[in-house]
Order: sequence, then C-alpha cells, then structure tokens
Amino acid sequence: MAHAWVLTSRPKAVPVASDFDLVPIPDRPLEDGEIRVRNRWLSVDPYMRARMNAGHGYMPPFILGEPMTGRALGDVVESRHAGFKPGDVVSHMAGWRDEAIVGSSLDPWRIPFSDVPETAWLNGLGAAGLAAWVGLAVIADARAGETLFVSAAAGAVGSVVVQLAKAWGLRVVASAGGPRKAAWALELGADHSIDYKRDPLLETLGAAAPDGIDIYFDNVGGAHLDAALAVSRRGARVAICGMIDSYNGERPLELRHAGRLIAARIRMEGYLVSDHMGARDRFLAEMIPLVRDGRIRNRETVRQGLAAMPEAFLGLFDGMNIGKMLVEIPWRGDGGAKALP
Repeated sequence: MAHAWVLTSRPKAVPVASDFDLVPIPDRPLEDGEIRVRNRWLSVDPYMRARMNAGHGYMPPFILGEPMTGRALGDVVESRHAGFKPGDVVSHMAGWRDEAIVGSSLDPWRIPFSDVPETAWLNGLGAAGLAAWVGLAVIADARAGETLFVSAAAGAVGSVVVQLAKAWGLRVVASAGGPRKAAWALELGADHSIDYKRDPLLETLGAAAPDGIDIYFDNVGGAHLDAALAVSRRGARVAICGMIDSYNGERPLELRHAGRLIAARIRMEGYLVSDHMGARDRFLAEMIPLVRDGRIRNRETVRQGLAAMPEAFLGLFDGMNIGKMLVEIPWRGDGGAKALP
C-alpha cells in the first residue's frame, strides 16, 4: 500500500514534527490519461513552507489532511497515458509519498536519456537549475564583467547561480551560513565568500564589492536584501527568487536602504520558475553539457526513506543541507511494471 505525508495543522512559526502525519493512500484503478509512478527521489524545498500557510499565495496552500505535493522523480509502473510507458523515468509534482497516480495537473515530464546522474534532474537540471538560469539570464540580464551578489550560495539554487555566473564571466560575491558552506562557495568559483553567521554582512559585502554590485540574486530576503540595496550601483537589478528568512513569520522585512531603489534606479523583480517552463528546452541545451563535463557541479544532502521527509524539510531551516536536499526511497524488484490497455 502506498503512503503519503499530510499536513495536520498549520504551523505558527517553524514547523514541528506533530504538524505532519504519514497516512496510507487508498488504491484505485488508473483512469485514461494517468500513470502510476513509483517514486525514487523526493525534492525538499523552502517554498513548501509558504504552502503550509492558509490564504492566498503564489501557489495554492496544502489542504489539511490531504497528501502534500512537491517535485519527485520515479519510474512509471502502469500507464493509461499514450505519452508514457512502463519503465519511463519521469519528473512530476506528486512528491511527499512513495507511490503516486499522476495526471496532467501534476506536470509529468519524461526525463531524456543523457549521461548525467539521475539526481541532477531534481537539482541543476531541474527546477533549482532553471530558477538559477532564469534569474540570471531573463530577470537580471547578467553580462560578463558585472559583479553579482548571491545569498544562500550553498543551497540548491544559489550554488548553481555561483557556477553559471562564473561560466558567463561575472565576478561573484557569495553569502552562506557557516564556515563549511562559505568554503564550498569558494570551491564553486566565487571570488569572495561571506559567512553571514560570523561576518558583519553589510560591512563585509562593502569590502568585497568596493565599487558596488550590478546584480543581487535573492534567496533569503531580510538583511541580505537590505545590504544588497545599500551597495547597489546605478541601474542594478535584483532577482527575487526566494525569501527564506521570512517564511516562518519570525522576522518582519525591514529595508532601511529602500530609498536606494529610487536613487540608484534599481530594478527589482520577483519571479516563479513555473512561469518560465517554456524556456526549459533552451535551458537544458546549455546546461546538460555543463553538468556532463563537470563545469556545473551538483551536490546533494540525502536522507533515506519516506519516514525522513519531515526531518529533511525542517533541516532546510537549521542549515542541515549543503546543495540540494533530497529524500531517497529505495525499492527492490521491478514492481510488476505493465502497460494497461
């Protein structure tokens, strides 16, 4: 029997284990246009915290008592969809569970064959990589010779931003929490790395970019966004990809340097990667060779088994992960894959 995690209550601040429950999913036959997928990898992402709140957001909130969703990678074991057959490896949005019935609303997408690690399709070649590429290429219009500041540089998106920006000829100032993460940002090619847990952020950023920054890639919000505005050059661009600093409602957003938006003619734009899926082919055409050749390095922090999903998610907020946080669900046997008439 398949199992899924559900949200039992809406967290007031940082979620706790009792906000989640692992429940069985009733089985049913497939309908036309559906596939049954046995998940092998579950993506764990900060944006999921916002979906735990009630009310209108940029994605619908999780419904209490119903299986939660998120990006996952797995094997098709049954199909009533003309576009998929048993044995296909697919990415889809029915995560937080070990097995899923997936229709078109859950965005099933067959993984193309290529000689890259399969986890890359949830990392540098998945939504994390596309978010980095869109933020740099489309939102910020990054150009060689410019100076980029990126927060959460040791995370799934931020680590790709560092490497893409260097591949495109930018100077990169990275921020990460703790000496291990700050050191990894330097390994990825950053010209300067700030440990924001140790270093005074604004002063250190100013010293690292004495002539100012042209682009800020924001994964954090809060003090990072404020510091970026303070040192932005005229005509700087700010790509708002995430604001993990405020997801738990503990730190209100205070921008002491918001006046710089006017004085420096700064353009600040938020975006959702889901609005840019039409660019996926162009993104993959550029990114697959970079990942294959090792010029874009992916790193994962992996927890084992479906039971580890809440722990892995909560680990995003206490610095547990370097790179992409994933949960692996090991399976034995072929699962009896079959095509249905």
